[in-house]
Amino acid sequence: MITSLLVANRGEIACRIFRTCRALGIRTVAVHSDPDENALHTREADAAVRLPGAAPAETYLRGEAIVKAALAAGADAVHPGYGFLSENAGFARAVQDAGLTWIGPPPEAIEAMASKTRAKELLGIAPLRQVTEADLPVLVKAAAGGGGRGMRVVRRARDLDAALAAARAEAAAAFGDGEVFVEPYLENGRHVEVQILADTHGTVWALGTRDCSLQRRHQKVVEEAPAPGLTGELARELRTVAERAARAVHYTGAGTVEFLVADGRAHFLEMNTRLQVEHPVTEAVYGIDLVAEQIRVAEGHALAAAPPPARGHAVEARLYAEDPALGWAPQTGRLHRLAVPGTVRLDTGYADGDDIGVHYDPMLAKAVAHAPTRAEAVRVLADALERAAIHGPATNRDLLVRSLRHEEFVSGRMDTGFYDRHLAALTRPEPDPLAPLAAALADAHGRSRFGGWRNLPSQPQTKRYAMAGEEHEVRYRHTRAGGLEADGVRVLHADAARVVLEADGVRRTYPVARYGDEIHVGRTALRALPRFPDPAARHAPGSLLAPMPGTVVRIADGLSEGAPVQAGQPLLWLEAMKMQHQISAPVTGTLHALHVTEGRQVELGTLLAVVTTTGQGPARGTARQATHHPRTGGPR
Repeated sequence: MITSLLVANRGEIACRIFRTCRALGIRTVAVHSDPDENALHTREADAAVRLPGAAPAETYLRGEAIVKAALAAGADAVHPGYGFLSENAGFARAVQDAGLTWIGPPPEAIEAMASKTRAKELLGIAPLRQVTEADLPVLVKAAAGGGGRGMRVVRRARDLDAALAAARAEAAAAFGDGEVFVEPYLENGRHVEVQILADTHGTVWALGTRDCSLQRRHQKVVEEAPAPGLTGELARELRTVAERAARAVHYTGAGTVEFLVADGRAHFLEMNTRLQVEHPVTEAVYGIDLVAEQIRVAEGHALAAAPPPARGHAVEARLYAEDPALGWAPQTGRLHRLAVPGTVRLDTGYADGDDIGVHYDPMLAKAVAHAPTRAEAVRVLADALERAAIHGPATNRDLLVRSLRHEEFVSGRMDTGFYDRHLAALTRPEPDPLAPLAAALADAHGRSRFGGWRNLPSQPQTKRYAMAGEEHEVRYRHTRAGGLEADGVRVLHADAARVVLEADGVRRTYPVARYGDEIHVGRTALRALPRFPDPAARHAPGSLLAPMPGTVVRIADGLSEGAPVQAGQPLLWLEAMKMQHQISAPVTGTLHALHVTEGRQVELGTLLAVVTTTGQGPARGTARQATHHPRTGGPR
């Protein structure tokens, strides 16, 4: 009987596992890196053990340190969560060798399925050995791990060698295994998977299907259960293959078998031998707790002969601290508030006031809605996200809302190319034109009137705000009666937290929250600008600024000041939140200045380099950012 459980993970999944442990009467142990010393998962656990360092390789990927932590804290079981060491057979063995209960499949099953090449061979599927023009496009994938790392799409034969080298290097750094393989890249397919749960008594549950087609960087963004639009025959085939894969390796615990569905046919991708990020949609539909079932299976209990019946439909959206319009650039900073209204389930690893750092995945939370029908679940989730208070760094919230309401998604016709086709339209700024006025009126509340005499109207007051990348100037006046007014808008109420305006006969209420110069008016984020801008804050044309905080992990070979550069030439690479971002020259010219070195950490907006146009002085414009599409452990 398990009495104390250590979660070898962090953030949202650690908090989610702790929640089930508390319900089962099991004490909890967290591990944490130095940046996570005060993280929510660390605060919520009954005990916590420090893993000195910051990077995953020196903390959450150190299996021996985690086993030592479990023994020191008196835990008798270890749950790996997802990512990190969750699919590491060596870690599973180390846990068992230490006399601890492993909450996961047998190490032999992990080994059999951890390599995607071996998994395919087990099911009679051979990867491409020789790639010809007729095979293109192809996908280079890491044999171990997933989630985006070690993955490259190759559309031209001459790019294959470079893609293989880059994928090997990325896979080795992420998983300690540089093996990669090549498979056909199916354009516009659907990503469909089957949740498996198996016990040690020979029972295997195939818990329906999930659709995870909406992806960015080959990582899932929106998931749902059951997968819409599948024929009964195809759904049965998916469940049959998934169950066959589980039985072939004597699987126990929770796992996921993933497929790409195209032209009415299913193509096996891989088996993830762990819990998935999107497991809550299956839990909602089947009315079970998969983590509780994992623990019971690890304790030797038998599953029922058949799973409970499915009920209704569930949809999950992943809320990321990132800017989709800027190449999905991750964002950092203080999360002032995170609150999602209604009956939506919110799994998160952050609380109000927590800081979002650069070291780990930028996912803030998962929001899950369950309803009798798909249409109702989608509507409930979109509405809850739209009404949510998310104050802090930029997020993908607006993208999620628009995605859930997009006709292609609503009708169930989406595929993995959804964001390739629609990202520009889904990220087009649509700021509320009255938001700056509401911010100014809230700020002006309670201030004394301006104007020399009480019987004279005050002079107009002016404020400037940055909103959606543009500057906005608003004007308002204090009235003789002590109120506020603005041209063309009726001010029905204004205080520091709420402004009510009427424009064109329509009344709207704006909740306002201010954190220094950062202001949130409903869903709109603004930044107060000084009345007189500081000329010293301007950068020379041709300045390449860091598009996100991160670490300079590489500078192009041979690059130095005075070197000629070509437009689009990669100059350096930044890494933040497990993603690498390539910074390229905006024009053909000369590298006039290089202000960073490898290993340096930079903040958003840090001056990285300056490129001058050949024969024409400083270049006009900013750096072009090319985002690589690494995959970290899944797709997760």
